[in-house]
Amino acid sequence: MNKTVEESTILIKDLLPELRGLESVRSIICPPFTSLAKAAELVKGSPIQIGAQDLYWQDQGAFTGEISPVMVSELAEFVILGHSERRAYFHDTDETINQKILAAIRAELKPIFCVGETLEENEAGRTGEVVARQIRGGLNGVDLEQMDQIMIAYEPVWAIGTGKAATAEGANQIIKKYIRAILSELFPGDTGERVPILYGGSVKPENAREYFQQPDIDGALVGGASLNAEDFIAITKAAV
Repeated sequence: MNKTVEESTILIKDLLPELRGLESVRSIICPPFTSLAKAAELVKGSPIQIGAQDLYWQDQGAFTGEISPVMVSELAEFVILGHSERRAYFHDTDETINQKILAAIRAELKPIFCVGETLEENEAGRTGEVVARQIRGGLNGVDLEQMDQIMIAYEPVWAIGTGKAATAEGANQIIKKYIRAILSELFPGDTGERVPILYGGSVKPENAREYFQQPDIDGALVGGASLNAEDFIAITKAAV
């Protein structure tokens, strides 16, 4: 819940000159709902794409305050679903996240599906169990063709906004051992290897390159550092 329309405008205008020259890297900005229309207008003709931070799974109805997939699809191409903050503060479950993913796909949006364990679950050695449950639940009913619309972000909850980050090697191991393995189990062919998987959790200019050098990490879901143009540009350059 950061950036007014005016603040979002300033940030995007600061990003555009540098990111225009980095077309080999896919850059997706996910501003608040109030800034989506302005953001979409500002990035036209640039390599930057726009995503929303969440949606509700019904296309219309008496759901005061919610934003439907159809509304989002008018302004954005991507949508973040299952973010740890949504799970923790707004009680999103594997079942409701699954409903959101299916609704997003119907609206021709591309979900960025987040999974990850809490500190307690990590310390109890339950990372694999938790991530497997989240992936199975979130992707229930998704078919092989629809997987082409989905990215997955591994974001350990204990690394969100804490300054603590999983090591690059540790994050890569979890992505390979659990996420890609489960995808290969659920879907035939090379789906497990083909689906883009991001790492999220205290990604900064200082550590971004370490993550991008890992064979099973395809990008980053950037949190706090994305609010600063200089930091976001540096992270993007590290991905080149």
